[in-house]
Amino acid sequence: MKYDFTSIMDRHGKDAIAVDGLGAMPGFTPDAPKEGFDAIPMWVADMNFPTCPTIQEEIIKRTQHPAFGYFFPTDEYYGEIIKWQETRNGVKGLTKECIGYENGVIGGVISALNVYCSKGDNVLLHSPTYIGFTKGLENNGYHIVHTPLIKDENGIWRMDYADMEKKIVDNQIHATVFCSPHNPCGRVWEREEIEKAMEIFKKHDVYVVSDEIWSDIIINGNKHIPTQSVSEDARMRTVALYAPSKTFNLAGLVGSYHIIYNPYLRERVLKESSLAHYNDMNVLSMHALIGAYKPEGYEWADELCETISGNVNFACDYIEKHFKGVTVSKPQGTYMLFVDCTEWCKEHGKTIAELEKMGNDVGVAWQDGRMFHGPCHIRMNLALPLSRVKEAFERLDKYVFNAED
Repeated sequence: MKYDFTSIMDRHGKDAIAVDGLGAMPGFTPDAPKEGFDAIPMWVADMNFPTCPTIQEEIIKRTQHPAFGYFFPTDEYYGEIIKWQETRNGVKGLTKECIGYENGVIGGVISALNVYCSKGDNVLLHSPTYIGFTKGLENNGYHIVHTPLIKDENGIWRMDYADMEKKIVDNQIHATVFCSPHNPCGRVWEREEIEKAMEIFKKHDVYVVSDEIWSDIIINGNKHIPTQSVSEDARMRTVALYAPSKTFNLAGLVGSYHIIYNPYLRERVLKESSLAHYNDMNVLSMHALIGAYKPEGYEWADELCETISGNVNFACDYIEKHFKGVTVSKPQGTYMLFVDCTEWCKEHGKTIAELEKMGNDVGVAWQDGRMFHGPCHIRMNLALPLSRVKEAFERLDKYVFNAED
């Protein structure tokens, strides 16, 4: 490969909660490992790879000029987004006017819901559910109605359309947050699936916020379909949210964007997001996006997806062969696993909290799946060199799932 996805970075003291935050927030961050084990960060959703070099180059070039005052986003910024969306997602006809800055995807979700809803309204979400949605909606006065994803005969997560429609009708729902690809399950929705969901939303006048932050990390030959692309109605009733942060590990720089084709919705969302007077772009995050979306960034993202595909294939195969009572639906996108430990815990008389602690103790810093509405699940980040993934699974084999009593 042209880019480095094998070196083990030392992130200690480099502003990384993935390693320096262990044990800092009991109940949220994993515990630090016991003496004799180093921590393998497999929890918070950032990556343990060096980012694309053109990002650093653009930031360094900008910092060589000694003024950082007020500014407007440049035409180059908008142009790179338009080109990226067309090249990666087949988006046609996107214009500068349809693109708007967001400090973060969750903030964009709330701004859109504040346009769609009144405080106290019911909002439809699939479960398992990303914790950022749960906290963001509840903290802003919305009531979440969950419609569970169900596994088919092949273990693939699917939407339950009958349940979705019943929940919409019974709870007078007119807004939904749609996660595509899905976090934490890793489903990359097929066009027909999105079309069917959007037909239900149209029938019942449900407006859509589509979180597509993971849309660049598509693995094993799957294909992302933008929600807005499946019909003209979907295009006009959907606020879509994107960011280079997940793809290129830029969360610490802050910077997302929305795509809104409907002029009325666009004007209302822009007004809503402006009310707190905080939703302004950082000049370095603008240049980071420009650096990410250079030609080298396309190559880098392709190599990232190839690397993640290998890691996912290794991990899912290892679980199937070595961890009796543990199951996982192989993700089609993202770099997260959502591991079901129900049968293992039942057979061994352990709670999911005890199992999580066993992994943490030997340096496998994984994440409690209960905060994602997985009752006996663990979420695992595989965005790290394969050598570290292998080390983590060997420790889980020896000290956790197949440890001698």
